[in-house]
Amino acid sequence: MSAVLNLARAPARRLALLGTGTVGTAFVQRYQSLQARGVALPAFSWLANSRTARACERGPEHELQQANLAARSVPPLQPWAEAEGLQRGDVVVDATASDEVANWHEQWLARGVHVVTANKLGQGAQLARAQAIADGREEGDAQYGDSATVGAGLPLLSSLRALVAGGDRIHRVEGVLSGSLAWLFHHYDGQRAFSDWVRQAAAAGYTEPDPRVDLSGEDVRRKLLILARASGIALRAEQVEVGSLVPAALAALPTDAALSQVALLDAPLQAYWQQAREQGGCLRFVGGFDHDGASVGLRILPLDHPLAGGAQTDNRVAIHSDRYPAQPLLIQGPGAGAEVTAAALLDDVLAIVRR
Repeated sequence: MSAVLNLARAPARRLALLGTGTVGTAFVQRYQSLQARGVALPAFSWLANSRTARACERGPEHELQQANLAARSVPPLQPWAEAEGLQRGDVVVDATASDEVANWHEQWLARGVHVVTANKLGQGAQLARAQAIADGREEGDAQYGDSATVGAGLPLLSSLRALVAGGDRIHRVEGVLSGSLAWLFHHYDGQRAFSDWVRQAAAAGYTEPDPRVDLSGEDVRRKLLILARASGIALRAEQVEVGSLVPAALAALPTDAALSQVALLDAPLQAYWQQAREQGGCLRFVGGFDHDGASVGLRILPLDHPLAGGAQTDNRVAIHSDRYPAQPLLIQGPGAGAEVTAAALLDDVLAIVRR
């Protein structure tokens, strides 16, 4: 048993990346920047997307460009196929939003392969999958780096876990958890069409590839599940009440047509904004949970509310607990963008390497 544990805790030998979109691209750029500064990192072995898998013999940046030029295959490449060659102590980075890839996290961990992820569908979907990931970590004595799944690396998960480990009891957590929706409602002033701001946020890489994931509240729901489970609350997906901003007509469209029809949001959002103005408040998309359940949706907040502040893509989260009963612990910072997400992924990789 001791020999197995020593192998698991040996320095990571190889690094693999799944996902070559905006976050994957930023990850490769940051990896090369850190490597040029002499930071000790595992060797970049290969990267893959749904079309191709490429060994990084000529450097990850070159192979990333080639992967993104690859023609679509029929059927799509199984992105985890190359991962069969991963061995104990290696690190696989999941920069996808794929449910299929997330379903493999537990198996990789059980084999002793460390997993670093920005994919919320590992611990932010079915409770059974989140529990299986925890079991896989223990079985394989592997690490699961998930700080990029909520708050793009802000110390939210680490703070909650530290409080719980110290004997604190979390009563309630609520916050502005979507960097894209924070950006939208910090900018939307009722004068310019809301759909214009949505297109700008999508072009800047603040939203999910399909902005409806953010606008529907699904992205916040996943983050709530991750935070609740880190707080010791076994919250199930069906316990989260979600108030979507997406009208039925927009929700029914295929992904490639959705962005061209986001003007369907304009009239209802104009009405919400007018209501907030009449009440002297502001619009914020808030998610929260306690021991009785959870909710996600648009709220009108007083301007002096703890969650009304911030700027740009800031996440702003209030933690109420035994330790913080009257005045909550408030954590704030940028919560969206490929660069900060990639930095969080590399931080987790480095923490594994140095462990």
